[in-house]
Amino acid sequence: MGVFSPLVDVMLVLLIIFLITVPVAIQVVPLTLPKVSNIPTSTKPENVNISVDANCDTYWGQTLVESKQELLDRGVKALKDDIARQEALGGKIELPEVHIRGDSNMEYRCVGGVVFTMQRAGFLKIAFVSEPSAGFVPTR
Repeated sequence: MGVFSPLVDVMLVLLIIFLITVPVAIQVVPLTLPKVSNIPTSTKPENVNISVDANCDTYWGQTLVESKQELLDRGVKALKDDIARQEALGGKIELPEVHIRGDSNMEYRCVGGVVFTMQRAGFLKIAFVSEPSAGFVPTR
């Protein structure tokens, strides 16, 4: 019986160590994580659709935008025009959104520059458009 005594002692020590350390290891900051759901995009005529291809070329709708300054100018003008249109109607002003479609083979800096430029233009809602996987069923 004396041969098994050190093994039992070692196992008891390990058990005590694990009983003490496991509750410490699994403690996390209590957070309420957001619930994610994919909702199909609601297309409104005032929303701005921007596409960025694999060559980092930026398109406003179907029109090629030559520079970031042109993109900024178009964004500012579109936002001002839409606000003026909504003020003329006399209702609550809802700012349009920017929907960005980016080629999966492009570098992030391409779309990052577009996001930064549209934020500078005054747009508050910027969304990325993606293609859902096969068999995707949207939830609400």
